[in-house]
Amino acid sequence: MAFGALENERVQLLKLERLDSLEAFSHWLTQPLCWLGAFDLPFGLPRELVEALAWPTQWQDCMTHYASLSRQQIRDTFATFCADRPTGGKFAHRATDRLAGSSPSMKWINPPVAYMLHAGVPLLLEAGVQLPGLHAGDPNDVDACGQARRVALEGYPGLLAREVLGRRSYKSDDQARQTPERLIARKDLITALEHGQTRLALRLKLTHAQRDALVDDGRGDALDAVLCLIQAAWAYNRQQQGDARYGLPVDMDPLEGWIVSA
Repeated sequence: MAFGALENERVQLLKLERLDSLEAFSHWLTQPLCWLGAFDLPFGLPRELVEALAWPTQWQDCMTHYASLSRQQIRDTFATFCADRPTGGKFAHRATDRLAGSSPSMKWINPPVAYMLHAGVPLLLEAGVQLPGLHAGDPNDVDACGQARRVALEGYPGLLAREVLGRRSYKSDDQARQTPERLIARKDLITALEHGQTRLALRLKLTHAQRDALVDDGRGDALDAVLCLIQAAWAYNRQQQGDARYGLPVDMDPLEGWIVSA
């Protein structure tokens, strides 16, 4: 997780924190803090899929049903859905997946984002966090102005990374594939963020030690967290400018959700 502060279009990275379990993440979510965060996991499933399976089409009811399933049940159900569809169109997509270039949120392998949704969204619900456009959160968890104290948005690091790097890869979970080319790509991406060279027009401020940590992380977890931090800062800017939806489109499907800044 990357924590930062926004001032005058500049995002200062305050710290990086690694949580080693879902239990630790759940505990962090319930802390009496005030934050706006972008989280790298899908917040919803494609409407086409939900309707085909005759699952609830109200978001919270759908997520409650989804959370009740095992991973095996999810995989079997989704595999059956895909089996009856033509090559090249096996998966259903959300509107935001196509626009952001992200994997369909029903995908259970490479990457298993369907399991990320299954693991993460129930924890956000249990913690009473507000998910703009999807879920109001705990009505008692508000600040003096009546605004939600904890606001979660769906982030996607690849959206900003591809804007800078195109299709160049900057990370790998396989240590053998953490090549010099990927290290150079991380350096290029960080430099672009520091200079505000994305359409979000926010400049990242790092210490030398922080920059080294981002460059040296061949898995890209820390850099992905920072990319989500930039997306959260953009959304905060939009809210401060009077957009109560944090930059989410007014016609966003309230079942599918939306990747912030897409």
